[in-house]
Amino acid sequence: MDATRVRRRRVGPSLKSAGIAVLAWAAALVFFFPVLWMFVSGFKQEAQAATDPPTFLFQPTLDQFEAILGRDFTPFLLNSLMASVGSTLLVIVLATPAAYALSLAPIPKWKDSLFFFISTRFMPPAAIILPLYIIANNANVLDNITMLSLVYTAMNLPIAVWMIRSFLLEVPTAVLEAAKVDGAGFLTELRKIILPMIAPGLAATALICFIFAWNEFFFAVSLTSTRAATVPVFLTGFITSEGLFLARLSAAATMAALPVILAGWIAQKWLVRGLTMGAVK
Repeated sequence: MDATRVRRRRVGPSLKSAGIAVLAWAAALVFFFPVLWMFVSGFKQEAQAATDPPTFLFQPTLDQFEAILGRDFTPFLLNSLMASVGSTLLVIVLATPAAYALSLAPIPKWKDSLFFFISTRFMPPAAIILPLYIIANNANVLDNITMLSLVYTAMNLPIAVWMIRSFLLEVPTAVLEAAKVDGAGFLTELRKIILPMIAPGLAATALICFIFAWNEFFFAVSLTSTRAATVPVFLTGFITSEGLFLARLSAAATMAALPVILAGWIAQKWLVRGLTMGAVK
């Protein structure tokens, strides 16, 4: 009798865990299906991509990807890489000392400063595009990668400051005090103690800022035209008055998503560690 009860107790939690796992996989497949369908549609012909009901059995082809490369996709890709990587590096360089001043060495009225940083994200982009356009036009930096990188830096800096500050709050003050007793200056403390300890958090912040910059469309389409246009602007070229080139758009979107997917895959260990810093005391 006791053995039967023990067996039932063991079976109950295992069935519950299996059920949760099945639901989790089902939810993941539901959310991932649009991405999978985009990837599959990129290997179809236009007639097959627009059928109703959808075409599931077809002969895969690389025609759409060849057509994308034939439309001079590389400059748009390079523009996105330069704007995203450049703005991400600048964000990390500027956000780290700002976050330090708001956490380990708090300035007077640091709460007001934190609120000011995040309040800059409250205003919709449409409300600031006109003054930005006028400034860029007067400075002769319209359709310029440097201008776009600075806009992306301003866009991502508040988020980076808040994220890095949360990681700096997890640095033990006893370690910093011991370093000061040993004669370590600010730069030594920052380079040899703080940065190695929050490296996963910096990696997570950098990846998130990179993704935000890579996916940004509104500023890119408003402040660029030909020389500095990015990948999101390139994708709009497949939505024309003649119709929607769905297969070609899917192929282009797949190629546009690959750099972000690769960056996330390479940095996944750092990303998980960074996003979970401070979650468990």
